[in-house]
Amino acid sequence: MNTARDPGFVARLRAAVRGEVRSDEPLSRYSTYRIGGPATVLLAASVEDVIDGLRAAAGAGVPVFPVGLGSNILLPDEGLDALVLRIGKGLDSIESDDATWRLGAGLPAPLAARKTAQAGWAGLHMMVGVPGTVGGGVYMNAGCHGGEWAQVVRRVDVVDPQGERRTVTREGIPFRYRHSGLGAMIVVGVEVELMPEKHEELEAEVEKLFEWRQRGTPFNKPCCGSVFTNPVWPAGPPASGPRTAGQLIDAVGLKGTRLGGVEISPMHANYFVNTGGGTAADVRRLMDIAGETVSRRFGVQLIPEVKVIGPDGRVLMTHDS
Repeated sequence: MNTARDPGFVARLRAAVRGEVRSDEPLSRYSTYRIGGPATVLLAASVEDVIDGLRAAAGAGVPVFPVGLGSNILLPDEGLDALVLRIGKGLDSIESDDATWRLGAGLPAPLAARKTAQAGWAGLHMMVGVPGTVGGGVYMNAGCHGGEWAQVVRRVDVVDPQGERRTVTREGIPFRYRHSGLGAMIVVGVEVELMPEKHEELEAEVEKLFEWRQRGTPFNKPCCGSVFTNPVWPAGPPASGPRTAGQLIDAVGLKGTRLGGVEISPMHANYFVNTGGGTAADVRRLMDIAGETVSRRFGVQLIPEVKVIGPDGRVLMTHDS
């Protein structure tokens, strides 16, 4: 495998794109965990930069790792050999035509939730507390409060690893729980269809959901969001007692447990917080402890929701593994 850290590749990439290319950039700046070693980062200024960056990487045999706001990933302490393709400003457009809204992949999902609600359209308003971008949300079929991206998506604009752009319709996307099936495709835009509703009621609901998120989770501290998905109970969930991942971790007495610079949040046990100087190794060890303890006590497996990333940019641990 070739590396994006090679000075020759960095020089060729800079000549091919309009966006900024940063070498030896700390990945902790691109993760809500504030964890991650050095890498070469392309701050794409447009869809054309995404295409040109992917083509340059493909031609050099360099892997690519796309990142938005970095809210559902754990990046490696040793950094990445993959080219980090940042999808943010320049790909954050938002426009509407009645019920149809077209959103750039780099648009923060909470901003999309607020903007659509203010205009009197429902369907994304519940995403106000979901940290991440539109592109990341579509790719992992993010959701909360009974809603998910699969319910509103009509078509998705993607670029494949060779730099070819295409549009995939909803019927061609095998959405399921926290999964889109888009594979190696990089989302650059999405078209959704929303439902009309009084904007006053929607805005009130948005504020209520946002306040709930503030009260119930440490979302304003360095973390990835939920570490584990809620378990699937083969015989159905128990009638009483702990049912969710957070409740199970709490029930085995691990809330507040700290390893190195990472702590299982005293506020919500499915949030692991970087208290300062935390490492990916700390997070992974705490995940192992939580998973093993819950399995021993309750006989149920905790499946990671956070994507644990290896140095080559591949996902090492996810709920699909």
